[in-house]
Amino acid sequence: MNFDYAHLDALESQSVFLFREAYHKFKRLAMLWSIGKDSSVMLWLLRKAFLGHIPIPCVHVDTSYKIPEMIAFRDRLVKDWNINLIVGKNNSALQRGETFPNGRATRVQCCGLLKKDALQAVIEEQGFQAVIVGIRRDEEGTRAKERYFSPRDKNFEWNFKDQPPELWDQFKTDFEPGTHIRIHPLLHWTEVDIWQYINREKIPVVDLYFAQNGVRYRSLGCAPCTNPVPSDAADVPAIIQELIHTKISERSTRAQDQEAEDAFERLRASGYM
Repeated sequence: MNFDYAHLDALESQSVFLFREAYHKFKRLAMLWSIGKDSSVMLWLLRKAFLGHIPIPCVHVDTSYKIPEMIAFRDRLVKDWNINLIVGKNNSALQRGETFPNGRATRVQCCGLLKKDALQAVIEEQGFQAVIVGIRRDEEGTRAKERYFSPRDKNFEWNFKDQPPELWDQFKTDFEPGTHIRIHPLLHWTEVDIWQYINREKIPVVDLYFAQNGVRYRSLGCAPCTNPVPSDAADVPAIIQELIHTKISERSTRAQDQEAEDAFERLRASGYM
């Protein structure tokens, strides 16, 4: 199956520029690694930007509820690509059993404790000035309001109503002391772009994305809150064709997004990915 990949060169070039700009501007920089397809593309682009090396730490927020295949994939890539991995975990919340699977928190509260709070703890402990994150504008409505260089206040809270303008590819990278920055080098990509790039570059991804027994995962998160979708797409070209014809949103399988109408916006405003 043949695809026209000409547009991927422009997407790749801008993302590589953003990686290099972030590395130049911030001495204490890390990349968030969720182990999903977007993170896999980010790792690949990061290696391209720095001639095969990964010069910054990768942070994985481990809720302890990830699908086991995701952790196995993470550990294999850490070894193969010589990744400096930092694992963040909210051990106190887990020890208290204050999670959705234990029935002591809603899904949104669980995400706040096990993801948002764990990430903020790593940022504070490591003194990171900025974190690179693999979100895309087409993925979810709130993320469409993001900037490539997005400031957070000292509490890591995001005021989506007050973001710097980014016109004609001019990016604001100088901020007041104490401001925390999230950097989004995939913001201009779409889900189909991601899979087309994976296909062109032969990027390794978790096998959960490929159909087995008539289902596959389209979006990966914690096992209790992520559902597979009916699919016969057993390879990357088949996934691309499936996505071209679907009208179902990418995160429709993530249960925490459906818990309340503004649940995801509230999570992200308070410091979530």
